[in-house]
Amino acid sequence: MNDQTFSLQPFASTKSLPNLKIAGNIARNSNQLAIRYMLEGDLKEIVLAFAQRLVEKPTVGIASPSNAPSRKHELWEDTCFELFVGIKDSARYWEFNLSPAGHWNVYRFDGYRQGMREETAFTILPFNVQNQADGLALVLNVDLGKIVSAEQAIEVAITTVIKHRDGEVTYWALTHQSAEADFHLRDSFIVEL
Repeated sequence: MNDQTFSLQPFASTKSLPNLKIAGNIARNSNQLAIRYMLEGDLKEIVLAFAQRLVEKPTVGIASPSNAPSRKHELWEDTCFELFVGIKDSARYWEFNLSPAGHWNVYRFDGYRQGMREETAFTILPFNVQNQADGLALVLNVDLGKIVSAEQAIEVAITTVIKHRDGEVTYWALTHQSAEADFHLRDSFIVEL
């Protein structure tokens, strides 16, 4: 098992950031990928949507999902934890989007921002979000066997989009390799597993 810790850095911005820290750990055991993000700091200053529970409909008395976690597009427009997984020595990569509300998506790319399409190998992507006294933890365990073989080395970029209450958005990553925030740059896939 290859277990590594990480700490994300905000993209240079003129906006003063709330006292935030995004750190965690990532590991790959055979083809099981586990990542844990820990968001700490002044969370009341950022937009965090949480998963909705089953809600009773008063008129019929049966439980029904209200905004139940599901596959959704454009999660990066709000606070979203992201993971980019590329096969070493290949242009192909995948983008995993995880919302604190439990929504998710996985996109496949043929090359840098090319051929984007929903990755249909995943029909569900369960992950755990815990609102803790000192922050928020998000944990994902995913079998990569649907997209890569256990023998293939992978390169990973770990990122997060933070939406502030005033509507401002900040971009966090292991490294920023461009004059603009761009999580898709392959030079940013610096974790090897």
